[in-house]
Amino acid sequence: MQRSKQSSLARMMGYADGHRALTILGCALSAVAAVLGLVPYVCVYLVARDVLAVFPDITAASGLGRWGWLAVIFAVANIVVYFAALMCTHVAAFRTARNIRYAAMSHVLTLPLGFFTGNQSGRLRKLIDDNAGLTEDLLAHKLPDLTAALVTPVAAVVMLFLFDWRMGLLCLLTMAAALGCMMAMMGGKNAGFFHRYQQEIERMSGEAVEYVRGIPVVKMFQQTVYSFKAFYNAIKDYSDLASQYAMSCRSGQTGFLTCINGAFALLIPAALLIASGGDVERTAVNFIFYTLFAPACGAMINRIMYMSEAVMQADEAMGRLDEILSERPLPEARSPQRPKGAQVAFSHVSFTYPGAERPALDDVSFTVEPGQVVALVGPSGGGKTTAASLIPRFWDVDSGSVCVGGVDVREMDSAALMEQVAFVFQDTRLFKESVLENIRAARPAATREQVLEAARAAQCEDILKKLPKGLDTAVGTKGIYLSGGENQRIALARAILKDAPIVVLDEATAFADPENEHQIQRAFETLVKGKTVLMIAHRLSTVQHADSILVLKEGRIAEEGTHEQLLAAGGVYADMWADYQRSAQWKVGKEALA
Repeated sequence: MQRSKQSSLARMMGYADGHRALTILGCALSAVAAVLGLVPYVCVYLVARDVLAVFPDITAASGLGRWGWLAVIFAVANIVVYFAALMCTHVAAFRTARNIRYAAMSHVLTLPLGFFTGNQSGRLRKLIDDNAGLTEDLLAHKLPDLTAALVTPVAAVVMLFLFDWRMGLLCLLTMAAALGCMMAMMGGKNAGFFHRYQQEIERMSGEAVEYVRGIPVVKMFQQTVYSFKAFYNAIKDYSDLASQYAMSCRSGQTGFLTCINGAFALLIPAALLIASGGDVERTAVNFIFYTLFAPACGAMINRIMYMSEAVMQADEAMGRLDEILSERPLPEARSPQRPKGAQVAFSHVSFTYPGAERPALDDVSFTVEPGQVVALVGPSGGGKTTAASLIPRFWDVDSGSVCVGGVDVREMDSAALMEQVAFVFQDTRLFKESVLENIRAARPAATREQVLEAARAAQCEDILKKLPKGLDTAVGTKGIYLSGGENQRIALARAILKDAPIVVLDEATAFADPENEHQIQRAFETLVKGKTVLMIAHRLSTVQHADSILVLKEGRIAEEGTHEQLLAAGGVYADMWADYQRSAQWKVGKEALA
């Protein structure tokens, strides 16, 4: 709650640590530079005064060189001081953005694994990196400019009334009118535009990625972008939003530009009226000054408008980062307990995903003893993966308990719990590192010989033989791409190297061809030997030799028993087995049509 009460700028400065003073110094220098930048206009006034005083004998004006050099000195001083200001703010901005990224990533590492199943890595990268980049731009450029934009009008108002209050008042009125037009343009229904704009950009980017991935299908079936309605609708919605915003700003922008550039039109009749009073020379000098200075005042107002946009960007960036920072990690046990053995026991477990209407698991109880293989099967959405994910605490149960070695997983240290479980996912992820480092990720202190032994146990020898550098071959970008089944065997080598007493296999043969599946099944024999194994499978042939099979349907255990017992019962599993057998015998071609 405290986070929402603070302004975005204050929260950003909270990440600056020891560089906050550098940011303040940079802003102060920017303000000084802005004031220095106004002095050359005074020099122009003095030059015009001296020239008109001796006109037409301009050579008699003795102070022109002095005023000219003074203008140059202050202009150079403006550049030097502003450069120093940006150096300060850039150094502070880089450190602050780094601290924001570090804080966000550190927080992400404390979140439960279930958080990552619902958030794509690309989206998380965008939320953290892109929004930290927005804060960097604000602190490095926009904040010192904002300080200058706030200080300059004060100095400008003083200068407007310094020489002729009547002409100064006219310029001030145009500035106030322009500011009013700007506030009207950026307020009202347009106030939340940037938030909607960021949402549409994020949506369009996500759909674009999916479209690019589907280009082979588009080409194969000669379809157009209209076939990908989600992408097309995202583009259209973004276009409509941008067009609506542009049209809504039409009147305000027109008024803004008219007021900014209208000062000159007002100054001419004002100068003529004032000159009619008799002091033509002084009026002419003042007219020259205000004619040159009025556009500079307009530029100040224009800068304020862009600064307002920068503040909205900062608000949006911090709001997006809050989507991650507001996520709470699972509570750690105050007095962690060590498990006694590797038994896994579910006792009346119920769990509902956030935002879901019905529970994913409803009063589920079962036990997996050490050395036993228990398989979870059933229709999609039955709760199989959910049940497996509760063991390493991807989420915490709503009611009931999940125990490992007789200890509730909520009463265990999270690191100690992860040491007990080796999880082989359906969707295997390999790092863009060597095969050696990918396998050694399970046990960083493992020797090369131990990694090789695990790779052999996972039936990876044929993979290593065909790789140009064997274990040292890089995987992914700038390296070798492996098939789904080969990736799965590398993941199994990780699990074997970890040598955890509990193994969870989530559809580990999902993307394997028959040859790879055979190799994976051989690797399973090494991986599960003497372990507590919970296996999720859709290919029923992989679970028919399990010690026990649980059929999950709509979050409940519908049936339980061995393969033979469940077939004899003639229930859900028997129907699934019959369907599986028919699918295995399915053929394409004339034989299937006969």
